[in-house]
Parts: sequence; structure tokens; C-alpha cells
Amino acid sequence: MLKNPLHPLLHLFIPHCCPGCGSDIMSRQQVLCMHCINQLPVTGFHDHAGNPVEKIFWGRMPVTSAASYLYFSKDSLLQHIVHELKYKGNKELGLFMGRKMGAALLQTHRFSGIGVLVPLPLFKARERKRGYNQAQVLCQGMAQVLSLPVLDKAIGRQQSSETQTNKNRINRWLNMQGKFELQDPNAIAGKHILLVDDVITTGATLEACGQELLTAPGTRLSIMTMAYTVK
Repeated sequence: MLKNPLHPLLHLFIPHCCPGCGSDIMSRQQVLCMHCINQLPVTGFHDHAGNPVEKIFWGRMPVTSAASYLYFSKDSLLQHIVHELKYKGNKELGLFMGRKMGAALLQTHRFSGIGVLVPLPLFKARERKRGYNQAQVLCQGMAQVLSLPVLDKAIGRQQSSETQTNKNRINRWLNMQGKFELQDPNAIAGKHILLVDDVITTGATLEACGQELLTAPGTRLSIMTMAYTVK
């Protein structure tokens, strides 16, 4: 196909910039520039049993496998990416990151047998304000690679909660009790569920949601997040 002669002019007036570093040296088809893609802090947790994410849930909830794709730290490249996904409406970036997460899971046997993807639900008022659930967008990207159904109606978040910032693990866990309700147990009964979220810190929110999912008969639970907070 011939290159559109208007592309340079369009780029001049409406530059397509990388959400990671702000560079405009990238094509309009790219979601992140190659420099940022190469700088993504991959954890490799998906390949290793007993990784730091799995240890969060030891003795608290039966989890088959758990992992995070990237390390998260303040003032980092990934913080810019998370901000773009959660507050700037950059769904394409979420789909891209979901595809990267899905590709990572295809490289390991530890997540074999997953039957459905379940995004961690947002409280409805917050989802309306944001325009979408970022965990669901990640699931949609993963589904493109894993060819698995995304069940976003199986469980709901019935109440809003106080911000988890500056709370310790116990207070975060108490803050999340009773916030989730299983809405369609038949949809997940007997299945190996992969619960998906963007960032894990203490795991209290994922634990509260996961415990509710496990009340459906015959279910197994695994967890995957885009990022793991470096303490």
C-alpha cells in the first residue's frame, strides 16, 4: 500500500506520542515505542512456583497459580502506563498489555487448564465515571491471545470502599469484606478461573473477590495481574 502523503502533516499537528516516555518517534500503529517496550520490567513470575505473588495468598486462600507480569514502582515507566490506562482512557494500551500478559502465560505450563477470565469488578459508579473497567480491558487483550471467554458478569462489586492507600494489609482486608457478590455461579461452576487485575499490593482486594468466586461449586482459582508493587 502507498504511504498516505498526509501522515507527516497529521503527525505535525496531532502528534502520536508514546504514553511511556512521550516520544513522538513512532508510527500511529504503535501503542508503545520500541524503547519503552524493551524497558518494561518483566518479573518472570509466571515461570516460577512460590513467587512473591503466590506467597501473598499462602495460608489465606487456595490459589493454584499466581503471577504478575511487570514490576511496579513510583515515578517509573510503568506508573505512567498505569495512569494512562486508569485515568486517561487509553484502552488500546490496556489491550496491548493484556496481549503481553497472555503471551507470557502461553510460555508456561503453570497456568494450563484455565477455562475463563474474570476481571476484578469495579464499583458501578466508579466504572461509569472512568468509562470502563481497566481489568476487563486487560482481560480482553488476554482473550485475543488465549482464546478464552471473559466473564464480566459472574461477580459484582456491591459497595464502594474507602481508598486503600495508607492502609496496612489487615485494614485493607477488613475494608474489602462483603464488597463482592457472586451473581452467576453457574457460569463458573466446575471451572478453573483466572482472576485478573492491574496492580497488586497487599492482595486484600483480590483475596476478597477470590474467596467469593470460590464459593461456586468445583471452582479452582488462579490470579494474574499486570504489575506487582515493589516494596
